[in-house]
Amino acid sequence: MHLLDQIPLGLLALAALTLGLAPFVPEPHIWEKLKMLAGGTLVRPLDIFDLAFHALPWLLLLAKLARMGLARG
Repeated sequence: MHLLDQIPLGLLALAALTLGLAPFVPEPHIWEKLKMLAGGTLVRPLDIFDLAFHALPWLLLLAKLARMGLARG
């Protein structure tokens, strides 16, 4: 069994909505880092790590949903 299959979908959704978006004010951190990436200002190692940290729950959730979709079809 694949490791991703063992993680409940609800847990991944909760992680994406909390860890993936925190802190919420003034704007979600991942949004700030994505804007920096698009603007070419994401250069500090700490900022790159921060983007990876906040993107990981979203990437896992998308991978789980894709895997579930492929299993059906």
